Amino acid sequence: MDDTPLETRELRYFVAVAEELHFGRAAERLGMAQPPLSRAIQRLERRLGVRLLTRDRRGVALTGAGETLLHEGRAALAMTRAAARRTRRAGADGGARERLVLAVKAGAFHEQLRKLLDAYAAEPGAAEVEVLPSGTCEQEEMLRDGRADVALIHVPPRSLAGFDSERLSTEGQVAVLPAGHRLAARASLSMAEVGAIPGLPLARWPGPDGRPPGPGPEIHDQTQLGQLIALGRAAAVFPVSAVSWLWSAHAAVPLSDAPEVATHLAWPAHSRSLALAALARTAGRL
Repeated sequence: MDDTPLETRELRYFVAVAEELHFGRAAERLGMAQPPLSRAIQRLERRLGVRLLTRDRRGVALTGAGETLLHEGRAALAMTRAAARRTRRAGADGGARERLVLAVKAGAFHEQLRKLLDAYAAEPGAAEVEVLPSGTCEQEEMLRDGRADVALIHVPPRSLAGFDSERLSTEGQVAVLPAGHRLAARASLSMAEVGAIPGLPLARWPGPDGRPPGPGPEIHDQTQLGQLIALGRAAAVFPVSAVSWLWSAHAAVPLSDAPEVATHLAWPAHSRSLALAALARTAGRL
């Protein structure tokens, strides 16, 4: 067993094989021939002193150690990408003025975001803040891989592991239904009632998310969801603040038993950015 640190190249090779579970497809993905890829994985196993993959006539499978390295390897590669992106951003325009990239879910957080940006802009020496609208469930990944320096995230259920954060607000949730639906006039609904509306399934979201998973269509952006709700093809559960993006064809009904949702400003725990620290202090005063 060799204690020499793993190389980025080795992790890239292993993650490709572990995700494809096929050496030929992994080699094609990496733009290399299969034999040197197989030899590289064998050398990696010898260095670590553990079996990472099982290979037989049925194909390739991960061992327990392989599952661990896949998880750790993905995280390590994300950190190297993040380091490169943030370094380039810090050096842009000669590094004369720091710039922060703030990821937000498209169509959400309007009022909170406006207050935060206005308050921060009034601070002496405030950095430039680029607001980067993103899809549902993307904010955490964008923080981890360096596309964003800071993000607005709903909690629960999203994980804040590896992040520092400042809570901005806590609010209830609403069911979003077609405006003409018979339940749209109700004063409130329960989660069970919303999950059992005939012909109006709850939308599904890609990746981990705390909203009810539902049997309905998978949603990737706010416009798609808005259209499906307006057409009577789906329902959704959102924080109360989401009513700001609703159309006239939508209705929001308070949920009596939905868990409260907190909105956090979150950033990587290892950040040493003075501009980000000032933004966090501003958020804490709001």
